[in-house]
Amino acid sequence: MAGDPYKELGVSKGASADEVKKAYRKLAKELHPDKNPGDKITEDKFKRVTAAFDILGDKEKRAKYDAGQIDGDGNEQYRGFGGGGRAGGSPFSQGGNPFGQGGGPGGRANFEGVDLDDLFGMFGGAGRQRGARDFTSRGQDVKATLDISLEDAIAGATRRIQFSDGRTLDVTIPKGASEGQTIRLRGQGSPGRGAENGDALIELRIEPHPIYKRDGADLTMDLPVSVPDAVLGAKVRVPTPEGVVQMTLPAGSNSGKVLRLKGRGAFAQGRRGDLLARVMVTLPDAPDAELTQFAEDWRARRPYTPGR
Repeated sequence: MAGDPYKELGVSKGASADEVKKAYRKLAKELHPDKNPGDKITEDKFKRVTAAFDILGDKEKRAKYDAGQIDGDGNEQYRGFGGGGRAGGSPFSQGGNPFGQGGGPGGRANFEGVDLDDLFGMFGGAGRQRGARDFTSRGQDVKATLDISLEDAIAGATRRIQFSDGRTLDVTIPKGASEGQTIRLRGQGSPGRGAENGDALIELRIEPHPIYKRDGADLTMDLPVSVPDAVLGAKVRVPTPEGVVQMTLPAGSNSGKVLRLKGRGAFAQGRRGDLLARVMVTLPDAPDAELTQFAEDWRARRPYTPGR
């Protein structure tokens, strides 16, 4: 049973979202079971801290907790009759009287204006028990973000994700996944009370790639080529997310020329884009004497100014 999540994380009720996150990360790093193998006390503390962050790290849950609508475990609080007092209170606590002020003559409850069927149903008596269903609720959905590679998004994969409560789930990434796509895992959210569990909603986020840049469904990249290949034309090797392919580089290709590989890009809105390879004519890192002499002769015999 979780206690006060603010106390568990050691933050004040006025703490900002960043302060809450910072406090959780610090404690989680210190208390993680991998760092404290076999330490049951520390493991229990880690679970309480992660459960606290599950409440305070979620804007909606935090607001509900602050309003007394849920407890430190995220369960809805029973507010009794009329909503007076803190959530979870009994209708008889704090001198409360569900039958009216002061009761009837001789201290008896005054039943005037009270629907007895509702009353007995609320307390599980011999009535129709219409209120019993009020004590069941579907579990809340939980949300998480999963970072995946561009290759995983294109080809599909299975990746494991860990939630703040310590649970891990294997997530099947469909082939052709796109940025921001949400995968729903039925029944993997918070437990329900007498009803079904909530769902886990996993938002996919594609990590930046060292070679390709995404432009909607298209991918762009720089393709270095040698001077002889640019001048004479050649078959050049082009890396794609699914392996290397060969393309024809036309003779006389300048830097900036774009070669298009259809259907080799990323996915967006169910459509696969193209791979656009921009030619970059590249000299050797250390030109030798022969190349230098060639360039000098060429400049002397065929001078020209690019762009004119």
